[in-house]
Amino acid sequence: MSLRLRLTLVAAVVVAFVVAAASVTTYFVMHHELYSQVDNELAQHAQDPREVFRGPSQFGGDYVTLVAPSGAFTPGVLPIDRPVRVVAIGSRGAFFRNVTLKDVEGNKHTLREIVAPLQGGGAVFVGRVIDYISHDLARLRLILVLVSLGGIGAAALAGALVSRATLAPVRRLTRAAERIAETGDPSERVPETGRGELSRLATAFNTMLGALEEAIETQRRFVADASHELRTPLTSMQTNIDVLKQQERLDPAARQRLFDDLQREAHEMRDLIGGLLELARGADPRLTKTDFRFDELVESVVERARTRFTGLTFETNLEPTTLTGSSERLERAVWNLLENAGKWSEPGSSVEVTLTDGELRVRDHGPGIAPEDREHVFDRFYRAPTARSQPGSGLGLAIVREVAEAHGGTVVAEEAPGGGAVLRLRLDNS
Repeated sequence: MSLRLRLTLVAAVVVAFVVAAASVTTYFVMHHELYSQVDNELAQHAQDPREVFRGPSQFGGDYVTLVAPSGAFTPGVLPIDRPVRVVAIGSRGAFFRNVTLKDVEGNKHTLREIVAPLQGGGAVFVGRVIDYISHDLARLRLILVLVSLGGIGAAALAGALVSRATLAPVRRLTRAAERIAETGDPSERVPETGRGELSRLATAFNTMLGALEEAIETQRRFVADASHELRTPLTSMQTNIDVLKQQERLDPAARQRLFDDLQREAHEMRDLIGGLLELARGADPRLTKTDFRFDELVESVVERARTRFTGLTFETNLEPTTLTGSSERLERAVWNLLENAGKWSEPGSSVEVTLTDGELRVRDHGPGIAPEDREHVFDRFYRAPTARSQPGSGLGLAIVREVAEAHGGTVVAEEAPGGGAVLRLRLDNS
């Protein structure tokens, strides 16, 4: 059952319940009012013994019969039965009732009667033909049924129209989602008209489409860039392998150079693939996050850097810091920062590593980063003109930014006072 049909049925059921309750209430109120009016008039007639005894068997259009305590009664059309005699002998109080009588033509009529005791004994009961009440109530029932059916029909129609208009944005969203699923193109947008929840839904849907389109475009660029970067070492390796096939023409030194080149290119391939895998992980919510001492992690990475870059001095000032996150990914990010600093530092210089107030700063004394390159050094595969002669894939600092953003942080590159560069990694401690 569609949502539109469910809304229509709900509207019809609610209106049906309200109309039925109002109709039943109206009917019983009118029933009570009509009978109350007749009962009051009959009671007034029964309480006026002078008028009762003075007139014939009909009084003001009502039929009157008197019953003595002995059971004798005045001639009339009203039947005398046991309940009337019980009132006449004083064993029961007054009461109202409906009786059905036939006229001389055999037609049935409904009479409303009051049977009341008289002073000094006996009883009087007065009856009135109330066929008109039955007729009026029957007409009222018919009118209320027709009104109820009309109200339910109008409510169903109004519910269908309202649900159609209300759910129009939802239908547009559905059609857009179906087209996107069919074509794979998330560039489509839905109109953001009106206000309220449905307008917010359209806005959220367009925001989601925008994010999806950006993610797909990023993925396409990533695949294209990765393919380009992988092609270079693969081509070089293929060339060296082709040359090695003719190794009988090569002297041992040439063969060794080729093997060294293959080993270097294999390492570059390994590093490149590792970097691609790290970037592909992105801000994966499934990564395990734990509490750990970030200063101790930085200290262990610095020890590795000292072993790797033996010609440099690594100076540390690490404030005790506890973080919640992926220690494995943060270790990779810190290593990339130190590796970048070590790669650009002259032998005999120093790299200063500082951790205070949740911010890690890595400062080198190299040539620094040109102002026009600072906003791009964290882009994937970006390599400044001065860095193209250096080994690397251009993924190291991009991985640092991915890890920082996955932990709610930021990373920036600045010019260090006196020369060199300082990279600042700030993480969210919350």
